[in-house]
Amino acid sequence: MALIGERAIGKSSLLKAICREAPTQLLSPRQPIYLNLQQLENEDEFYTAFCEEVGISQCRGYLLTRELRKHRLLLAIDEVEKMTWDGFTRKVRDYLRGLAEGTNAPLRLILAARDPLDSLFPDSQNLGMTSPLAGICHQVDLGSWDEATIRAFIASRLQFSRLKPLPQPVIFTEEEVLHLIAVSGGHPQKLMKLCYQSYQSYQMIRKDCRGEAFGG
Repeated sequence: MALIGERAIGKSSLLKAICREAPTQLLSPRQPIYLNLQQLENEDEFYTAFCEEVGISQCRGYLLTRELRKHRLLLAIDEVEKMTWDGFTRKVRDYLRGLAEGTNAPLRLILAARDPLDSLFPDSQNLGMTSPLAGICHQVDLGSWDEATIRAFIASRLQFSRLKPLPQPVIFTEEEVLHLIAVSGGHPQKLMKLCYQSYQSYQMIRKDCRGEAFGG
């Protein structure tokens, strides 16, 4: 799967959420591995980080393939655009495709990028070919949320168990919800930031009220 969308649309958050749920929610359980290419400079560092996350000795080529046959992995790669930079070649993409092909493949891929994979890598286009990753990863376009999705998100987050508890539950008014919808434009990251600010304002108001009640 390839998650495609503009910067800050929520690709990284979705990748991490999938990794959290993978061990229990997949019909065929796989060990999730999350790699952010922004933190890696080249292919050598990619293979080093990959092996460390899997829990095997650093290796490449056939030795790595042999080791990976002992595992069932879900490899989530964030910021795939980095593979177009110096330090990365088509070889690593060819290798990943080889690992992910077949019904009993040791590896399944889920990628996050701003542009479709078949247009992302110029080295493939120059050879009259498509990206090795394009054909094996089903593209899912991420865009702005509609009103129903925004309302469902707000309702679920206000009931989130990790929120700092308040004496009375916070409920956004209809006017506040409409304001959040309009100002965020349905952009997930903007919406999350605005919701956080609104929730914080409720915390401050109630803190001030408690202070006044006790002579603060």
